[in-house]
Amino acid sequence: MIIAAIDIGSNAARLLINDVKETNGKAEFTKLNLLRIPLRLGFDVFSKGEIGPERKQMVIKTMTIFRELMEIYKVQHYRACATSAMRDAKNGQEIIDIVKAQADINIEIITGDEEATLIYENHVAEGLDKDFAYLYIDVGGGSTELTFYENNEMQYEHSFDIGTIRLLNGLVTPKIWDDMKEEIKEKIKSKKTLVAIGSGGNINKIFAMSKTKEAKPMAVSVIKKYLKEMQQYTVEERMQHYEIREDRADVIVPALQIFSNVMTWADIKQIYVPKISVADGLVKSIYYKL
Repeated sequence: MIIAAIDIGSNAARLLINDVKETNGKAEFTKLNLLRIPLRLGFDVFSKGEIGPERKQMVIKTMTIFRELMEIYKVQHYRACATSAMRDAKNGQEIIDIVKAQADINIEIITGDEEATLIYENHVAEGLDKDFAYLYIDVGGGSTELTFYENNEMQYEHSFDIGTIRLLNGLVTPKIWDDMKEEIKEKIKSKKTLVAIGSGGNINKIFAMSKTKEAKPMAVSVIKKYLKEMQQYTVEERMQHYEIREDRADVIVPALQIFSNVMTWADIKQIYVPKISVADGLVKSIYYKL
Protein backbone atom coordinates (compact mmCIF):
# COMPACT_ATOMS: atom_id res chain seq x y z
CA MET A 1 0.00 0.00 0.00
CA ILE A 2 1.42 3.37 -1.03
CA ILE A 3 0.57 6.20 1.38
CA ALA A 4 1.58 9.87 1.17
CA ALA A 5 1.56 12.68 3.71
CA ILE A 6 1.82 16.39 3.02
CA ASP A 7 2.79 18.65 5.92
CA ILE A 8 2.56 22.40 5.22
CA GLY A 9 4.39 24.04 8.09
CA SER A 10 5.37 27.62 8.84
CA ASN A 11 8.92 27.09 7.56
CA ALA A 12 8.61 24.35 4.94
CA ALA A 13 6.25 21.98 3.14
CA ARG A 14 7.06 18.29 3.00
CA LEU A 15 5.80 15.40 0.91
CA LEU A 16 6.53 11.95 2.36
CA ILE A 17 5.69 8.83 0.35
CA ASN A 18 5.81 5.44 2.11
CA ASP A 19 5.29 1.89 0.99
CA VAL A 20 3.55 0.05 3.83
CA LYS A 21 3.65 -3.74 3.99
CA GLU A 22 2.47 -6.14 6.68
CA THR A 23 4.86 -8.88 7.77
CA ASN A 24 3.66 -11.33 10.42
CA GLY A 25 0.92 -8.92 11.40
CA LYS A 26 3.33 -6.00 11.84
CA ALA A 27 3.40 -2.95 9.56
CA GLU A 28 6.71 -2.00 7.95
CA PHE A 29 7.02 1.56 6.65
CA THR A 30 9.54 2.05 3.83
CA LYS A 31 10.31 5.59 2.71
CA LEU A 32 10.11 5.94 -1.07
CA ASN A 33 10.58 9.70 -1.28
CA LEU A 34 10.77 12.77 0.92
CA LEU A 35 10.68 16.20 -0.68
CA ARG A 36 11.08 19.41 1.36
CA ILE A 37 10.33 22.86 -0.06
CA PRO A 38 11.23 25.91 2.12
CA LEU A 39 8.04 27.94 1.57
CA ARG A 40 8.63 29.98 4.76
CA LEU A 41 4.97 31.00 5.03
CA GLY A 42 5.44 32.18 8.60
CA PHE A 43 7.57 35.13 7.50
CA ASP A 44 4.53 36.54 5.68
CA VAL A 45 1.80 35.46 8.06
CA PHE A 46 3.32 36.36 11.42
CA SER A 47 4.27 39.87 10.26
CA LYS A 48 1.48 40.77 7.78
CA GLY A 49 -1.37 38.44 8.75
CA GLU A 50 -1.61 36.78 5.35
CA ILE A 51 0.39 34.88 2.74
CA GLY A 52 1.78 37.31 0.15
CA PRO A 53 1.43 36.92 -3.65
CA GLU A 54 4.90 35.41 -4.18
CA ARG A 55 4.56 32.72 -1.50
CA LYS A 56 0.95 32.11 -2.53
CA GLN A 57 2.21 31.12 -6.00
CA MET A 58 4.94 29.01 -4.41
CA VAL A 59 2.30 27.06 -2.46
CA ILE A 60 0.22 26.43 -5.60
CA LYS A 61 3.26 25.33 -7.66
CA THR A 62 4.55 23.14 -4.83
CA MET A 63 1.21 21.36 -4.43
CA THR A 64 1.02 20.82 -8.20
CA ILE A 65 4.45 19.14 -8.11
CA PHE A 66 3.39 17.08 -5.07
CA ARG A 67 0.28 15.91 -6.96
CA GLU A 68 2.38 14.85 -9.97
CA LEU A 69 4.80 12.94 -7.74
CA MET A 70 1.93 11.15 -5.98
CA GLU A 71 0.60 10.07 -9.39
CA ILE A 72 4.06 8.84 -10.47
CA TYR A 73 4.34 6.75 -7.30
CA LYS A 74 0.73 5.55 -7.65
CA VAL A 75 -0.22 6.77 -4.18
CA GLN A 76 -3.44 5.09 -3.00
CA HIS A 77 -4.16 7.18 0.09
CA TYR A 78 -2.94 10.59 1.22
CA ARG A 79 -3.65 13.35 3.69
CA ALA A 80 -2.50 16.98 3.46
CA CYS A 81 -2.38 19.07 6.62
CA ALA A 82 -1.44 22.69 7.23
CA THR A 83 -0.37 23.97 10.62
CA SER A 84 0.37 27.25 12.40
CA ALA A 85 1.00 29.70 9.51
CA MET A 86 -2.01 28.58 7.48
CA ARG A 87 -4.15 28.60 10.64
CA ASP A 88 -3.31 32.26 11.19
CA ALA A 89 -3.38 33.44 7.56
CA LYS A 90 -6.39 35.58 6.62
CA ASN A 91 -6.23 34.21 3.07
CA GLY A 92 -5.58 30.59 4.10
CA GLN A 93 -8.96 29.29 2.93
CA GLU A 94 -8.64 31.13 -0.39
CA ILE A 95 -5.32 29.38 -1.08
CA ILE A 96 -6.77 26.03 -0.04
CA ASP A 97 -9.60 26.50 -2.57
CA ILE A 98 -7.15 27.36 -5.37
CA VAL A 99 -4.97 24.33 -4.55
CA LYS A 100 -8.05 22.09 -4.70
CA ALA A 101 -9.05 23.52 -8.08
CA GLN A 102 -5.59 23.49 -9.68
CA ALA A 103 -3.76 20.59 -8.01
CA ASP A 104 -6.70 18.47 -6.80
CA ILE A 105 -5.26 18.27 -3.28
CA ASN A 106 -7.51 18.67 -0.24
CA ILE A 107 -5.66 20.59 2.46
CA GLU A 108 -6.93 20.43 6.05
CA ILE A 109 -5.99 23.09 8.57
CA ILE A 110 -5.36 21.24 11.83
CA THR A 111 -5.20 22.57 15.37
CA GLY A 112 -2.04 22.65 17.45
CA ASP A 113 -3.34 19.80 19.61
CA GLU A 114 -4.00 17.69 16.49
CA GLU A 115 -0.44 18.44 15.42
CA ALA A 116 0.83 17.17 18.78
CA THR A 117 -1.25 14.01 18.38
CA LEU A 118 0.30 13.34 14.96
CA ILE A 119 3.80 13.51 16.44
CA TYR A 120 2.63 11.07 19.13
CA GLU A 121 1.34 8.71 16.38
CA ASN A 122 4.97 7.72 15.80
CA HIS A 123 4.74 5.84 19.15
CA VAL A 124 8.45 6.15 19.88
CA ALA A 125 8.05 6.08 23.67
CA GLU A 126 6.40 2.65 23.56
CA GLY A 127 9.70 1.17 22.42
CA LEU A 128 11.75 2.84 25.15
CA ASP A 129 12.44 1.95 28.79
CA LYS A 130 9.16 1.83 30.77
CA ASP A 131 10.97 2.98 33.92
CA PHE A 132 11.01 6.52 32.50
CA ALA A 133 8.35 9.08 31.53
CA TYR A 134 8.67 10.88 28.21
CA LEU A 135 7.93 14.34 26.84
CA TYR A 136 7.60 14.72 23.07
CA ILE A 137 8.85 18.17 22.01
CA ASP A 138 8.13 19.24 18.43
CA VAL A 139 9.46 22.69 17.55
CA GLY A 140 8.18 24.32 14.36
CA GLY A 141 8.23 27.75 12.80
CA GLY A 142 4.92 28.85 14.31
CA SER A 143 4.34 26.64 17.33
CA THR A 144 5.76 24.11 19.75
CA GLU A 145 3.83 20.94 20.56
CA LEU A 146 4.31 19.06 23.83
CA THR A 147 2.96 15.56 24.52
CA PHE A 148 3.56 13.89 27.90
CA TYR A 149 3.66 10.06 27.94
CA GLU A 150 3.77 7.94 31.08
CA ASN A 151 2.68 4.44 32.15
CA ASN A 152 1.93 3.33 28.58
CA GLU A 153 -0.42 6.17 27.73
CA MET A 154 -0.62 9.83 26.80
CA GLN A 155 -1.20 11.99 29.86
CA TYR A 156 -1.19 15.49 28.39
CA GLU A 157 -0.77 17.38 25.12
CA HIS A 158 -0.70 21.08 24.30
CA SER A 159 0.36 23.45 21.53
CA PHE A 160 2.03 26.78 22.30
CA ASP A 161 2.30 29.72 19.88
CA ILE A 162 6.05 29.77 20.36
CA GLY A 163 7.94 28.93 17.18
CA THR A 164 11.23 29.77 15.52
CA ILE A 165 9.80 32.26 13.02
CA ARG A 166 7.61 33.93 15.66
CA LEU A 167 10.74 34.38 17.80
CA LEU A 168 12.72 35.82 14.89
CA ASN A 169 9.90 38.32 14.32
CA GLY A 170 9.85 39.35 18.01
CA LEU A 171 6.31 38.03 18.51
CA VAL A 172 6.91 35.94 21.64
CA THR A 173 6.43 38.14 24.69
CA PRO A 174 7.77 37.40 28.19
CA LYS A 175 4.18 36.61 29.24
CA ILE A 176 3.88 33.90 26.56
CA TRP A 177 7.12 32.34 27.82
CA ASP A 178 5.85 32.58 31.42
CA ASP A 179 2.57 30.89 30.48
CA MET A 180 4.48 28.01 28.89
CA LYS A 181 6.74 27.70 31.95
CA GLU A 182 3.78 27.61 34.36
CA GLU A 183 1.93 25.05 32.22
CA ILE A 184 4.97 22.77 32.09
CA LYS A 185 5.60 22.97 35.83
CA GLU A 186 1.93 22.32 36.61
CA LYS A 187 1.07 19.60 34.07
CA ILE A 188 4.30 17.74 33.34
CA LYS A 189 5.25 15.99 36.57
CA SER A 190 6.31 12.45 37.27
CA LYS A 191 7.83 10.34 40.03
CA LYS A 192 9.82 8.72 37.24
CA THR A 193 12.81 10.33 35.55
CA LEU A 194 11.63 12.44 32.61
CA VAL A 195 13.31 12.07 29.21
CA ALA A 196 12.55 14.12 26.08
CA ILE A 197 11.84 12.93 22.53
CA GLY A 198 12.66 15.70 20.08
CA SER A 199 11.45 16.28 16.54
CA GLY A 200 11.98 18.89 13.86
CA GLY A 201 14.77 19.65 11.41
CA ASN A 202 16.72 21.82 13.86
CA ILE A 203 17.12 19.23 16.61
CA ASN A 204 17.93 16.60 13.97
CA LYS A 205 20.75 18.84 12.71
CA ILE A 206 22.16 19.39 16.21
CA PHE A 207 21.96 15.66 16.94
CA ALA A 208 23.97 14.91 13.78
CA MET A 209 26.54 17.60 14.61
CA SER A 210 26.91 16.33 18.18
CA LYS A 211 28.12 12.92 16.94
CA THR A 212 25.79 11.24 19.47
CA LYS A 213 25.38 7.56 18.59
CA GLU A 214 22.13 6.55 16.88
CA ALA A 215 19.40 5.43 19.31
CA LYS A 216 21.27 7.02 22.22
CA PRO A 217 19.99 10.12 24.07
CA MET A 218 21.73 13.49 23.73
CA ALA A 219 22.45 15.55 26.86
CA VAL A 220 20.67 18.88 27.35
CA SER A 221 24.13 20.34 27.97
CA VAL A 222 24.88 19.78 24.26
CA ILE A 223 21.86 21.91 23.31
CA LYS A 224 22.95 24.66 25.70
CA LYS A 225 26.51 24.52 24.35
CA TYR A 226 25.42 24.95 20.73
CA LEU A 227 22.95 27.67 21.71
CA LYS A 228 25.65 29.71 23.45
CA GLU A 229 28.07 29.12 20.58
CA MET A 230 25.70 29.85 17.69
CA GLN A 231 24.28 33.01 19.26
CA GLN A 232 27.66 34.65 18.74
CA TYR A 233 27.50 34.25 14.93
CA THR A 234 25.51 36.03 12.24
CA VAL A 235 23.31 33.94 9.94
CA GLU A 236 25.98 34.12 7.22
CA GLU A 237 28.67 33.03 9.66
CA ARG A 238 26.55 30.10 10.84
CA MET A 239 26.07 29.01 7.22
CA GLN A 240 29.82 28.92 6.67
CA HIS A 241 30.92 27.61 10.06
CA TYR A 242 28.38 24.77 10.32
CA GLU A 243 27.81 24.20 6.58
CA ILE A 244 24.06 24.70 6.78
CA ARG A 245 21.50 26.32 4.47
CA GLU A 246 20.22 29.83 5.09
CA ASP A 247 16.71 28.56 5.90
CA ARG A 248 18.27 26.44 8.66
CA ALA A 249 20.88 28.94 9.86
CA ASP A 250 18.36 31.62 10.82
CA VAL A 251 15.91 29.41 12.73
CA ILE A 252 18.28 27.02 14.49
CA VAL A 253 19.13 29.43 17.37
CA PRO A 254 15.49 30.15 18.34
CA ALA A 255 14.80 26.40 18.08
CA LEU A 256 17.61 25.65 20.52
CA GLN A 257 16.27 28.35 22.83
CA ILE A 258 12.87 26.63 22.88
CA PHE A 259 14.31 23.15 23.49
CA SER A 260 16.60 24.49 26.21
CA ASN A 261 13.79 26.30 28.04
CA VAL A 262 11.32 23.40 27.85
CA MET A 263 13.86 20.84 29.07
CA THR A 264 15.07 23.13 31.87
CA TRP A 265 11.53 23.85 33.10
CA ALA A 266 10.59 20.16 32.96
CA ASP A 267 13.88 19.19 34.66
CA ILE A 268 14.90 16.97 31.73
CA LYS A 269 18.57 16.06 31.28
CA GLN A 270 18.46 13.93 28.10
CA ILE A 271 16.67 13.89 24.74
CA TYR A 272 16.19 11.16 22.12
CA VAL A 273 16.13 12.38 18.52
CA PRO A 274 14.60 9.57 16.42
CA LYS A 275 13.97 11.52 13.16
CA ILE A 276 10.19 11.63 13.45
CA SER A 277 7.90 14.29 12.04
CA VAL A 278 4.29 15.32 11.53
CA ALA A 279 4.51 13.70 8.07
CA ASP A 280 5.60 10.37 9.58
CA GLY A 281 2.74 10.56 12.07
CA LEU A 282 0.31 11.36 9.25
CA VAL A 283 1.33 8.27 7.28
CA LYS A 284 0.94 6.07 10.35
CA SER A 285 -2.43 7.60 11.29
CA ILE A 286 -3.74 7.00 7.73
CA TYR A 287 -2.57 3.38 7.84
CA TYR A 288 -4.02 2.65 11.30
CA LYS A 289 -7.39 4.15 10.32
CA LEU A 290 -7.47 2.02 7.17
